[in-house]
Order: sequence, then structure tokens, then C-alpha cells
Amino acid sequence: MPETLPVTEEITGPRVSAVIVSFNQAAQLRRSIAALENSSGRERLEIVVVDCGSQDESPKLDAEFPAVNMLRLPHHFGAVKAMNIAIRTAKADLVFFLSPNVEVQPDTITKLAGLLEQESDLSGACPLLVDPEGKPVSDARPLPTSGNLYPAPQELDLNQESIAIQYPGLDALLVRKQFIRGMNYFDGRYGDSWADADLAMQIRRAGKKIRLYPGIRATVHPSPNALQGDPLAEADRILGAAAYLGKYYGFLSGLSFRLIAILKTLGRFDFRLLGYLISGQKLDGSQAG
Repeated sequence: MPETLPVTEEITGPRVSAVIVSFNQAAQLRRSIAALENSSGRERLEIVVVDCGSQDESPKLDAEFPAVNMLRLPHHFGAVKAMNIAIRTAKADLVFFLSPNVEVQPDTITKLAGLLEQESDLSGACPLLVDPEGKPVSDARPLPTSGNLYPAPQELDLNQESIAIQYPGLDALLVRKQFIRGMNYFDGRYGDSWADADLAMQIRRAGKKIRLYPGIRATVHPSPNALQGDPLAEADRILGAAAYLGKYYGFLSGLSFRLIAILKTLGRFDFRLLGYLISGQKLDGSQAG
């Protein structure tokens, strides 16, 4: 009687969903997607791009990258709404948040995914970010507190195999999708800023860890911020910080931070920013009306 071979199930579906939120960054987005397309295990990598109403060449990239899921928003609704849309669209159990300014190496995602899948107490994993010359430029830092809202970047011992970090940002971060679902996605009280700090705080409060791996790298290409100088974007950053403080350090902490910002803005006679701060207008798309 012939020997019966065991039946093995074929693994289907993506292992990782890479999520990129972009606004008027066509050149950077093209480079970032091209690097993802060259990733090892590309057949199990889903790429989801959310374009926030760009007015440059970004809408034309669909033709260049037909295998990428491009989601078009009519206006800039803020990174929080864009990321929540992308996460609900993503099919994989692991979500890799990626800035358009970051170019991964072919093995960046597969190595991070393998490490995250092995460690049950690990909720986030990230590569070491380097500049185009290979110099480390990691922005990982301690979590913001009411006494130190903008802590200095953490000093990293790059001789270690991995480094525990608190707040890596979202330039290149692999996270379990289940964790994001468990926190009911990103908090809608944020518009375009501070959701990354909120995620890091949620991971810490859950007793989970984020680790940075110096041997796994990705390249950051410096690029101007498309929202630089926009009073609404500045208001969004201030109101996001107030929301973060109010959520984790008490209502009065958030309120006092906002009131101090209002008084400083009044002293500069910046009435447009003042109006945004008083009304609580964050970058969430409602300004398009």
C-alpha cells in the first residue's frame, strides 16, 4: 500500500500590511513604495497607501504600482482618520506603519515580522533608522510626560541585539493589528499629531514592549514637511498635546496646557492660530467646508 503523505495547508493571505499615509509627497512616496516592492516575501506583503487629498503627482502613482492598494481621500482628514481607514482595510495580522520618507531594505520587514511573531510580550518592533550615508538618526525617546512633553532622543547602545524603547514614532514601526483593535483603533480626539505617543503609552500600560533592532535598518531621506507653517497644523499639534496630557495626566493638565498656548498666541497677535485654539479646530477634514 503506497505511503500517504501528510496534507499541508497552503498559507494564503498577507503576513504584513504596510501602511503609508501621504500628502503631497509624490517623489518620496514613489521611492518608499519601490523599496517595499523589492522586499523579500513580497507575495505576502500588502501595501496600503492613503493619500490625503494630494495635489501633486501622487494620484498618478496607481499606474506605476498596480499591486498597491491606493486609497484616495478628497481632503486632508488628518493622519488619525487616514490610519484608521488603512487599518480597517488591511488584511494582515501585522501592520507596518511607514513614512513616505523612509526606504526599507529588502529584509527589513521579514526580519521584524519574524521577531515580533516569536515574542508574545512584544507589541511593537522597529528597525534602526539611518540617514543616506548610514549614520544612525533614530528618534526613539522616552514617553512624554506632563513635566517633560518633549524629551530628548534616547541614547542607543548599537552593540546590543535589541533595545527596549518607549516611544519610537511611526516612521517605521511594526505592530500587532490585534493590539490596535483592542484599543479601539486610534483615538479620534487627535487629528494629525500625537497619535503615535498615544499608541506607545497604550502599549506600555498594557505591560507590553517595543524593541528596536540595530541590525535591521531603514533609510530616512530628509524632506520638507508639506504642512510646515500652516497655522491649522500648528493648532493640531498643540491641541493634540493637550488631548494627550488630559487623557493620561488629568483634565486640568490638558486644559492648563491649552490655556497657556492660547495666552502665548494672543501675545504674538496670531489671531488665526488663536481662533483655531479657542474653537478646538484640529486637522480632521472639517476645515475643508
